[in-house]
Amino acid sequence: MDPATETFVAYRNLLFTVAYEMLGSAADAEDVLQEVWLRWAGVDLDGVRDQRAYLIRTTTRQALVRLRTVRRRRESYVGPWLPEPLLTTPDVAEDVELAESVSMAMLLVLETLTPTERAVFVLRDVFAVEYDEIARAVGKTPASVRQIAHRARGHVAARRPRGSAPAEQARAALDAFRRAVETGDLQGLVDVLAPDVVLLTDGGGVARAALEPVTGAATVAAVLGRIAATPQPALVNGHPALVLRDGDAIDTVMAVRLEGGLVTGLYAVRNPEKLTRFGRAVTLRRARP
Repeated sequence: MDPATETFVAYRNLLFTVAYEMLGSAADAEDVLQEVWLRWAGVDLDGVRDQRAYLIRTTTRQALVRLRTVRRRRESYVGPWLPEPLLTTPDVAEDVELAESVSMAMLLVLETLTPTERAVFVLRDVFAVEYDEIARAVGKTPASVRQIAHRARGHVAARRPRGSAPAEQARAALDAFRRAVETGDLQGLVDVLAPDVVLLTDGGGVARAALEPVTGAATVAAVLGRIAATPQPALVNGHPALVLRDGDAIDTVMAVRLEGGLVTGLYAVRNPEKLTRFGRAVTLRRARP
């Protein structure tokens, strides 16, 4: 490979992770990477002092442009909007900070930030980019970026999910949940669901889905008890999840949030447009390759 291609390939997983965390969509993140590559291919590499920083900066700028566009589109979305789920490799779950940052629950929290706040938070708190470099990426002064980071951090802290369960406890709870869904055991479901559990279903106006959040153990159990497909365990966005199939096609990807041995949140993506890329495991990166 030529030097430009070799460098881009080396950092591609990192750049995809930056774009995905800013956009919550693998499709949009891939489009951003296409734009970044087109720009990178025309750059004189001899004039680039820090290639990683340059690529992250370009990715951030392109993601900001796209984020402002998709925000307007999401305002008219039918029913709850959920991030596009990613089938992730096991190493993502092993990186606890990365797994938390790309969890469905955290991505929904990031949706409540302004585009600039989201970019600053992701670059600083997830990727530890220096304030001066973030300022160059978002077109602000370093002092302004520090204020934005402080504001965004406080906003996220007030809304971020509580601590997850230990790995062994999480596995036991997920196994119990999966068995109850598979057998339609309503009492078993109620036993493993938190009293204030919330189920969000994203059909995008295409697939059948609830247009409002479903809350409460008994109500959520009644909805889940009607599932006919056999759920298969998977790692989605670095966390436990269930995959439901209709024949060979993926019908639903249901991410599960576990706290204290109970299921507190369920994120069921049914919109087929968000499931077309789900068959291949994705490697995400925070650090250098």
